[in-house]
This record gives sequence, structure tokens and C-alpha cells, in this order.
Amino acid sequence: MDQPFDYFVIFAGMRTGSNFLEANINAFPGLSCHGEAFNPGFVCYPDGKERFGMTLSLREKDPLQLIREMRRNTTGLAGFRFFQDHDPRVLAHCLADVRCAKIILTRNPLESYVSWKIAQATGQWKLTDAKHKKSAKVTFDANEFITRLQMAEAFEKELQQGLQVTGQTAFHIDYEDIGDVRVINGLARFLGQTDKLKTVSGAVKKQNPNALSDKVENPQEMQQALAGLDFFGLSRLPSFEPKRGPFVPSYIATVNAPLIYLPIEIGMTTALQAWLSALDGTSAESLSTQFNQKMLRQWKRRHPGHRSFTVVRHPVARAHAVFCNKILGAGPGTFPKIRDTLRRIYKLKIPANMGADSYDCRQHRRVFLEFLSFLKSNLAGQTSIRVDAAWASQTEILQGFSQFSLPDMVLRAEQLQSGLVQLADQVAREAPPLPEEEELPYRLADIYDEEVEAAVRDVYQRDYMMFGYKAWDKAMMKGR
Repeated sequence: MDQPFDYFVIFAGMRTGSNFLEANINAFPGLSCHGEAFNPGFVCYPDGKERFGMTLSLREKDPLQLIREMRRNTTGLAGFRFFQDHDPRVLAHCLADVRCAKIILTRNPLESYVSWKIAQATGQWKLTDAKHKKSAKVTFDANEFITRLQMAEAFEKELQQGLQVTGQTAFHIDYEDIGDVRVINGLARFLGQTDKLKTVSGAVKKQNPNALSDKVENPQEMQQALAGLDFFGLSRLPSFEPKRGPFVPSYIATVNAPLIYLPIEIGMTTALQAWLSALDGTSAESLSTQFNQKMLRQWKRRHPGHRSFTVVRHPVARAHAVFCNKILGAGPGTFPKIRDTLRRIYKLKIPANMGADSYDCRQHRRVFLEFLSFLKSNLAGQTSIRVDAAWASQTEILQGFSQFSLPDMVLRAEQLQSGLVQLADQVAREAPPLPEEEELPYRLADIYDEEVEAAVRDVYQRDYMMFGYKAWDKAMMKGR
């Protein structure tokens, strides 16, 4: 029978029971787990300076060679344990390799933390005979625990995403399951073994069998700290927006000055293009656009000392500008097909003719609120219309930029002129005045109230939180 895998890896953390799991795996004649093969301080085991002819220095030069030597010199299926702080090159290789069996071992994070503290205090990291058992009570440190918890969660998330994007699955096992021989035999079947154990291995003993409250000096303080943790993500802001790429073709660079603009659609692109060309002493048509990543790298090499920037805007002002420019507007850059769909399917009372006398300020406010209701559904993935970059959350767009290069400066539209002066000074240029924005059909100040604010906040909760925006102020941007 063909073996499903060429080797295996146990993804785990300190004090999760990985020694116990390894002992059980090694009880199968066709399986061999070789410890922490990629621990930064040793090869496979704490006293290991060399394994399979590989020293620490040789492993550092070519970590994958250790996997090859391990497989070559092992009878049966070889594997190893891998923790979060082990060689990241090996993690990337194993996650992408479908011939590598993945075993993910987890444990109650509080139990793992307390066990780690006790091991630190006693110096005993593995127990093979109860008569040598050492015990100690430790002090629970809330900040230390939260840090370790966040690191463990980040590692598990990285593993999950790696499996998802490559279409693989892993064998998940909890600390408590290691003592169940049926689960251990199931793991062996997952690895392609036909042998079965009758009992679990007795080579490794549980070190601290007492209740958690008996292992710490400050159990009440521990309980109070845990009560403040949000285990179920009640305060998390869910996001169903599609992930955005860096969208390099949208970048706008000057020809002479070492300056490049990463646009977020906020209704000010034309004004910013004019500012860039004035700073550069060229026309707007001369600005460099339609980059790909290779071209952008070449531009950066030709412009030493370059700076990149983007501009974010208060969500209320941005949503209103996008609504006016993209939905109500006509001509280049507008969305007539989406406007038609919004009218026919989503019943937005958008006038066919913006010059109609019936479309007054009150009607504009009503239709804007209808558009915001559509945006909420659209960003949640509940409509057939694309989530366009024009109204995607600014947080998501910035995260997309980071896949290639984060901007040096994120300026605020509300203090844009002063921000542009600082930016121009960094590239040794005189900052020209910022041109006026184009006039909108109705001023935001004329339709804004608490209902509009609440509707926008409901759509863009992440932007309000991430950028610290308060309620929109009519004094912002001259009331537009």
C-alpha cells in the first residue's frame, strides 16, 4: 500500500504534552519522531549538538537538508516536533508540502502557562519516574499570560491559513486526548500505519496533576484577570470584506521629485494629482501611473530618498463624496451601471436627471441614507454588486497596500495642507497650496445629523475604531 506521506511534523507549543505524544508515536514500529529537530539551541534534543550528520551550523545553512537526512536514515516514517520559535524556513516548507503530514497539538492555554511556570521554577521539563517529581507553586502574571496566549493564537492562525490556502487538512489532537489509546491509534492510521497499541506509553508521566488553583500563589488574582479576557470575541468587529491586494497600478508618482501617492478614494484624487504636478513642476498628464511591481521598484531605485503617502478621510465625508462622485455623477470615473442597478434592484430613489427640480436637499439626504444601507449589505457580502475600492473600508485598503509596501505617511484629509507641507519638506520641495475640491450637488453640512452619523458608523465601524474618528464636525473641510 502506498504511504500517504513522506514525513510528519507535530506543531505544538511548550508544555502542551508534546513529549508524551512523541513517546506514543515512537511506540509504533513504523513511526519515529525525532524531537525538536529545529529548536534554535539544539538539534532534536537538549543535549543534541549533532543529528544525522547535521550540526547546528550545517542546519542553519540548509535546514531542509536535515529533513532529507532524517528521512534517509529512519526506518519507517520520520517526523519531528515544531514550535512557534523554531526555524520559520522549515514552517513555510512544511505547510506547503502536501507530502508532509501535519499534526496539530493543543492544550488549555492556562494549563500550559502554569505548567511552563512550574517547569521554570523547578528546572524539570520532563518526568519519566514519579519518584523524581519536583513541584512548586508559582505566581500568575496576567500580562505574561496574555502575551503567551496571543503568540499561541497567532501561531494557530498561521497554521490554519497555511492549510486553507493549500487545500490540506491536519490531524488535530488535544492534550487530554493523548491518553486515549483509540485516538492515538487513529493518529497512526492517519499516518498510514496498520499497527495498533493496546495501551498508551508509560514512558512520560504527567508532572502536575493538581487543580490549577492549587498550583498558583494568587488564584483569586488569576480568576479576576481571566474574567476580563474576551475569549469569545464579543468585542471583535467582524469583517466580511474581500481581502484587497496592493493595487500597484493605481499609484501616482512624480517624475522629478521622489514622491509617490497611494490613492484611497476619498473624493480628492483630482486635487491631489494637481498638487503633485504643481510640486513637481509638470502637468498632471506627465505624472507616472499604471505601474506594475517591477516598474515601481525601478522608479524607487531611480528616486533615492523617495517618500510614499496616502490620505484617509472621515468616513462620513468620504461616503458622501463617493456617493456624489461615483453614483450621482456622470462622465468618466462614475458608475452608471451600478447606479442603474441601485435604482432598479435596490430601489434607491436616485433621479434619472440630476437637474430635476424634485431632487432637493431633503431628497438628497434620503437617498444618501438608502445608499448607506446598501453599503452595509455590500461590505458584508450580501449583494451581487462588487465591493468597489471607492467605498471599501480604508482599513482594508491600507492592509492591501502593506502586501507590497506601506506608505511612509498616512495623512488626514482634515489637516491635509499641513500634512502635505511636512511631506514636501521631507523631499526638499516647496509645498504648493492644495487646490479646492470639486463642488458636490449638496454640501454634507446641509444634510448631516445624528441619523447620518449613526448610519455611517454602522457601515464603517472598523475605520472609526482603527483611525480614532469621532463624530463628524461641520467645521471639517469647510463643511463639505
